[in-house]
Amino acid sequence: MRMVENRNCVHREGVYCWFSSLTSAQRAEFLCGLLDLCVPIELRFLGSCLEDLARKDYHSLRDAEIKANNPADLLGLTNITDEMVRSKLLVSLALLGSDNREAAGVLYRTLTHIDTVINNYGLPLNDWRTEEQFLLLFTMASNHPAFSFHQKQVLRQQLSQIQDILQGSHLCTLEPLTDPAGCFQLSSSSSSSGGGDSSSSSGSRARWGSNRDHLHSATSPLSPSARVSASSLVGPHWLFSA
Repeated sequence: MRMVENRNCVHREGVYCWFSSLTSAQRAEFLCGLLDLCVPIELRFLGSCLEDLARKDYHSLRDAEIKANNPADLLGLTNITDEMVRSKLLVSLALLGSDNREAAGVLYRTLTHIDTVINNYGLPLNDWRTEEQFLLLFTMASNHPAFSFHQKQVLRQQLSQIQDILQGSHLCTLEPLTDPAGCFQLSSSSSSSGGGDSSSSSGSRARWGSNRDHLHSATSPLSPSARVSASSLVGPHWLFSA
């Protein structure tokens, strides 16, 4: 029993390590996928936890939240080739109300101009910073509840188009199942306890093993050192610069 508990803790530490190494776009995509797997009572609990955490920054973000939900303010953010505009769009998407369809419509029209930019000017991906901004913009928008189902579909298609361009340019694409920090190694059982075929048991009993060079103590859900590491890698803060 203790071996099972320890192994589960190691897995949990590995997830924290792996998640800390992801880009902001990858984090958003992964977390939205996890939420889709939760049952209603779990979602309500998580909502309460998030509400408490968000309350701490309520006053500092209040002015930005008002602008993010005002269609008139969003109408001025149209030039997505401008880095400052992209940063403001990211803040607007982060603070956009879940039921603000009007503001979402303004943002949708702005983001769908990406086709014109690609066709007429080429996607301005000169550096990693620009790449990350575009990936995060369309990842957030395609998962945001304020957008309609059709709008999300269109935004998801454009996200795939951007990823194809990045892949063609030998740049990093959205790969939520990779392990860039080497937190895990995929190992398999050499034989099953029932004496079955070792090759089939190898696939069915594959398990995540820890890379101890990257992990901390497995005796707690998240050790202090791992918590510091995770908080320092919350994501590229420049994405949300004013």
